[in-house]
Amino acid sequence: MNQPQNLEKYRGSYSERGLMKKLATMARKAGVKVVYAVLLLYYALQSPQTSVKDKSIIYGALGYFILPLDLIPDFIPLAGYGDDMGALLLAISRVVANITDEVRAQARLKLRDWFGEYDPEQLSEVDKQK
Repeated sequence: MNQPQNLEKYRGSYSERGLMKKLATMARKAGVKVVYAVLLLYYALQSPQTSVKDKSIIYGALGYFILPLDLIPDFIPLAGYGDDMGALLLAISRVVANITDEVRAQARLKLRDWFGEYDPEQLSEVDKQK
């Protein structure tokens, strides 16, 4: 899976409005696993316990996700979100201490709002980034 090594350089591409717009238009196409990874980072970003350094990593990963043209453009079927997922998983692995049970619960609740019932096993790849 291709992924940018220096996520922080994408932090200027992050905005909450841009993230929510992308999720609203692409959530179904990106799938439960990608959206869950985005939501984990988003809710960790909201936590006052998340350090400035970790927030920088999260901003970078979410900024990369928002960008329409990246290593593999999102419009390419099947592969389009592969690089995004790689960047998201890299960020999660680097800020995993901020992915609390509360953050996971918030992300899963939002997933249920957007996707209805889903197979929790789909989230196992993301959750194993401990």
